[in-house]
Amino acid sequence: MTKLLKIGEVAETSGLPVKTIRYYEEIGLLIPTVQRSEAQYRLFQAEVLNRLAFIKRAQALGLNLKEIQQILAVHDHGKLPCGDIKQHLEAKVADISHQIDALTTLRAELQGILSGWQDQPPADRIQQTICPNIQKV
Repeated sequence: MTKLLKIGEVAETSGLPVKTIRYYEEIGLLIPTVQRSEAQYRLFQAEVLNRLAFIKRAQALGLNLKEIQQILAVHDHGKLPCGDIKQHLEAKVADISHQIDALTTLRAELQGILSGWQDQPPADRIQQTICPNIQKV
């Protein structure tokens, strides 16, 4: 029989707070690796460490917990979820590309505003706006 780990041991080994591990269990990310003792203490199979490492890595790559839950469900049904993961990562790349485009446009707009910046705009413009440098009169 393999030794079951208490939540403190899992937290120390995984580098995750106990509170996070409890939350992951509550939302079903750690099933089937969690059991309960007679006193209702959480007891974890050693495989939970691999599962937690996967969750941490997937989050670092931009996947949210719902996406991770879907991927783990595929794994828990005995299938390799690499195809699902690839689809999620491709979607993340597309999202990042859109964000980069939007930020590039914003940067150009900000640079344009700053290039014409006036610390003391003409008096006739001050009365009509809060900051004439960013508001068109």
